[in-house]
Amino acid sequence: MRKRFGFTIVELLTALVIIAILVGFLIPAMSMVRRFAKETAQKHQLTTIDMALMAFKNDYGDYPPSDWPLGSDYCGAQKLAEALVGWDLMGFHPNSEWTASGLDLSGIWPIYDSNDPLNLDQRRGPYLELATADAFKLNDLFDGSTTPLAGQTFVICDVFGVKKIPIGAKMVKAGTPILYYRANTSSKTMDDPFWNKRIYSAYDNLPLIDLRKIGDGQPHWDNDYISNFYSEKGVLDPKVNIPWPYRPDSYILISAGADGLYGTSDDIHNF
Repeated sequence: MRKRFGFTIVELLTALVIIAILVGFLIPAMSMVRRFAKETAQKHQLTTIDMALMAFKNDYGDYPPSDWPLGSDYCGAQKLAEALVGWDLMGFHPNSEWTASGLDLSGIWPIYDSNDPLNLDQRRGPYLELATADAFKLNDLFDGSTTPLAGQTFVICDVFGVKKIPIGAKMVKAGTPILYYRANTSSKTMDDPFWNKRIYSAYDNLPLIDLRKIGDGQPHWDNDYISNFYSEKGVLDPKVNIPWPYRPDSYILISAGADGLYGTSDDIHNF
């Protein structure tokens, strides 16, 4: 009898079908592993920010503000970046007036002057290492369309690289800005008719949410940010019978997660 070498067509097709089935199982598994790794990295970033904010509080007696005065060009996420890395990424100045210009309230004298050695000596931090802080200018994140916020200011972004932006001579992946809300510890309610008298104010990052909606055309917070923020979809703790937030004595951090959308199920918080 003649010896047969190699595989028949049927055997090859069977092997290919088996390989295709295995690949079909493997690809979703690899995707889940990558997503789990990113979520773990994001939780680690929030923990690092927690430690940096604690160091800031130890130096200055309180956490940085997050308020957004109506019509201002400086909101909670921008103030978080100034506190932890500095208005110009060279450390925080204790005399900061928390303005987008980096000037004092008169608009004349610079609080941040990187050309003045004495000014640099007065600063603390950065509280986050710049190599891992993921700090980006709003102008770069939103292609210059940052109205009403000041485009030259920085925000700290999450680890999910949802957009490539040019930094110098190379392209860098930038995540979505991390939202920061400081608790109003003098308040004991989340349903006061005046939003600025609540423990947390959704308005602290309202203009940044609006910029994201305009930039990607997606329904952040189901297109109803204010209402959903003050619900179990947002910062309210469902274990408490009255409207009551998580972390009422400190601050809240929110990452938009892998989809880059605020207010969806994959958001990652510090609670």
